[in-house]
Amino acid sequence: KIIKHIFHFYLNMKFAAFTSVLSLLLVPAAAEIYLKEQFNDEAWTSRWTESSKWKPKAEMGAWKHTAGEWYADEADKGIQTSEDARFYGISAKLDKPFKSADKDLVIQYSVKHEQNLDCGGAYIKLLPGGSKFDTAKFGGETPYSVMFGPDICGSSNKKTHVILNYDKKEDNLLIKKEVSTETDDLTHLFTLILKTDNTFEVLIDNKSVRKGKLEDEFDFLPPKEIKDPEASKPEDWVDEAQMPDPEDIKPEGYDDISEEIPDPEAEKPEDWDDEDDGEWEAPMIDNPEYKGPWEPKMIDNPEYKGKWKHPKIPNPEYAYDDAMYKVCSEECTHVGFELWQVKTGTLFDDIIVTDSLEEAQKFAEETFFKKQDAEKEMYDKIQQEKKDTEMEDVGGEDMGDDDYDGYEDEF
Repeated sequence: KIIKHIFHFYLNMKFAAFTSVLSLLLVPAAAEIYLKEQFNDEAWTSRWTESSKWKPKAEMGAWKHTAGEWYADEADKGIQTSEDARFYGISAKLDKPFKSADKDLVIQYSVKHEQNLDCGGAYIKLLPGGSKFDTAKFGGETPYSVMFGPDICGSSNKKTHVILNYDKKEDNLLIKKEVSTETDDLTHLFTLILKTDNTFEVLIDNKSVRKGKLEDEFDFLPPKEIKDPEASKPEDWVDEAQMPDPEDIKPEGYDDISEEIPDPEAEKPEDWDDEDDGEWEAPMIDNPEYKGPWEPKMIDNPEYKGKWKHPKIPNPEYAYDDAMYKVCSEECTHVGFELWQVKTGTLFDDIIVTDSLEEAQKFAEETFFKKQDAEKEMYDKIQQEKKDTEMEDVGGEDMGDDDYDGYEDEF
């Protein structure tokens, strides 16, 4: 019995140790935040560096630290473009590098267009580079891993960019079908989620506007099938659905019908002089009997086999890539905005880069959603005041009774 008890005690200890190890393995890895920026202190300029060597100084616009014209809290600031027809460049180092491995990637930030934007970008970039990243020269030519966010220019170009770098192609891949965007004057929240299962999702104001598989929405992979290079359309293949009716014969005298005829209703003017004006001729009009060059009527072709379809075969170049989501395979270390804006006034705020959608949504609740209603209330009030002022100005231009004194005497 003693031996039996010892044996059971030993088994229980082994099981307890096993369950302890298993529980540790099943605990999800703690979420990491690589950048969280709210711009609510004057020290933001020590974290962000303007691009001073990207374009000539005269072409670069200045960033303004402000809450904007309408807001929930005047002390809650962001950074805003402030000069028309200028380039804008600014970047910041992540608090810690992000490397795509077994982690999702979530990029989220808010955008407010206060200027009724007609043409300009408002996208953010996630950037590699590490210690070699040149903040002063950061601009449109700087390599990036992700480009995400709204871009508007004219009435036909209004979209949310989703562009992902694919190192195996050494190329930046644009999403095939454009993603919609918001174009009003209020703050909107943009979220991009890249998942380790090679899927993605775009949220605007926490509402999904596009999601799917990376291989379906981007040109990461070659096609699974290609046209068989050994196959060709048979020489006797008939793919004309109709043919001229061999029994249809051109009517006799058809070609004798002229396109125009003298106008039978025209009359020679009474003052027409044949000696001075020449022989009078009636003007020509379209001949209602003329039906154009004769063509036989078409009938169904009895030899028609349908449109020939090139047979396909498996593409020998196709291979699935489990690592499509790894846009930061060699570490991303910075974020930045590099923009061109014709009419400025775009304000950026509440940026987070993390591997947890839960953390991003928690941050959104603390920032964007907390401020949303109060900002809208202030915006509506400002717009109503502008409308009232415009109505008063129009009314002031109307002439009163005194303005008409002596008016009629002038006529």
